[in-house]
Amino acid sequence: MQRFYTVEQVAGLLDLHVKTVRGYVRDGRLPATRVGRQYRIRPEDLDAFTGTSPAPAAVAPAPAPHADVSSIVQVDGVDRRTADRLANAVMATALGRHGRAGEAEAGRSRLRVETVFDEERESLKFVVLGDLDTTAGLLKVIDALIGDPR
Repeated sequence: MQRFYTVEQVAGLLDLHVKTVRGYVRDGRLPATRVGRQYRIRPEDLDAFTGTSPAPAAVAPAPAPHADVSSIVQVDGVDRRTADRLANAVMATALGRHGRAGEAEAGRSRLRVETVFDEERESLKFVVLGDLDTTAGLLKVIDALIGDPR
């Protein structure tokens, strides 16, 4: 929808008397369209008359490419006690590195970790969601913990 100015609005914008603006319109120096007994001025015509260019529309920069990882790590052959120990160690590592409040707003990566233990199958699963570097670091921690089952 196109916006138009009235003569009174243009006079206010230019700090001129209404009669002066009407004179510019009648002389043809300020293009306007007559609607009934009143004039309407397009913003482009006002910009041309005043010698100013319209403010360019703000263009948001394109977002930088970003990659995330979704990983599922399955650890078989663990009892409840070992599963709890591994899950606690991994969650503490994830929270210690990336769980502090406000980090997402500060532009730092978010990391999400969930664990699922199936006692019947003696299987522990880690579901890890995050950016490439953060997830890779956590996967190394999981690998180190599994390699040292104490």
